Amino acid sequence: MTLQEKLRLIQKFRGKSQEKLAAELGVSFPTLNSWINGRSLPRKKAREKIDETFLRCTGQNVIPSNVLEAKKQEIERLSKKYSGVLRTILNQKDIYDQFVLSLTFHTNRIEGSTLTEPETAAILFEGAALPDKTLTEQLEAKNHQTALHYLFHHLEGKEKVDEELVLKLHGILLNSIQHDAGRYRNHGVRITGANVPTANPEKVPALMKDLFVKISEKRKDVIAHAAFIHSIFEQIHPFSDGNGRIGRLLLHGMLLSRDLPPAMIRQEKRRFYILYLNQSQLQNDFSRLEDFICDSILESFEHLNR
Repeated sequence: MTLQEKLRLIQKFRGKSQEKLAAELGVSFPTLNSWINGRSLPRKKAREKIDETFLRCTGQNVIPSNVLEAKKQEIERLSKKYSGVLRTILNQKDIYDQFVLSLTFHTNRIEGSTLTEPETAAILFEGAALPDKTLTEQLEAKNHQTALHYLFHHLEGKEKVDEELVLKLHGILLNSIQHDAGRYRNHGVRITGANVPTANPEKVPALMKDLFVKISEKRKDVIAHAAFIHSIFEQIHPFSDGNGRIGRLLLHGMLLSRDLPPAMIRQEKRRFYILYLNQSQLQNDFSRLEDFICDSILESFEHLNR
């Protein structure tokens, strides 16, 4: 992550003007403005203060390893209490509908959809057509609902989380939206708003095959494994569009296959989700992403308890 990106994130997280942020960092407004716009670079002491402020405002310096371990132990305890998570979701319509609505609404909002949760519910469960919303947004909602339905029943049949499944899910998700739905990209892409390099399109098929070998490994730490796979998938960015939503569907599939509920990644926490994902990719530090996924799973257990 570049210095300019850190400063912009600090300003966004704090909700401060450049003048107030400059005062907090102990520099003049012109100096801070010059840093943010890349016209000059701060000296070592100022860089250290920026890094310290960045870590403090994003919470990255306040998570002891024992806290993460405690969350994983709580997830393990709840997994025994709610054994048969997928069966519970499929057999109780209210729980099923709530998961479909919440997962669809939040994943699409993360990608820029303007649909509200009530509007999403109307499209999913009432077949509503909203004249003031784009056809693409409404198709994205219905397609994600269908993709979740396919994923749940695929896993109910004890089928694997494999390449065939991911290509099928992409075909469903981008049906009638993208001409290359269900196929890997054949051109370069960039991850919007991130300084993360993606895979050369010629290498995507081989990288994905290697990824599915890693997915098939049975590791004791399910959360660490899921975070690792999610990070790699998003950095490969195998499709021309839909990578974020497919990556989260893949994450749900990995968790459900180990009898854990889907990760409820809420759109309100988007900036932290992206930040921790980028941190895992650029710094090879998965601790914050693991912690974030733990919180998302724990929230899903609350859905099961309603």
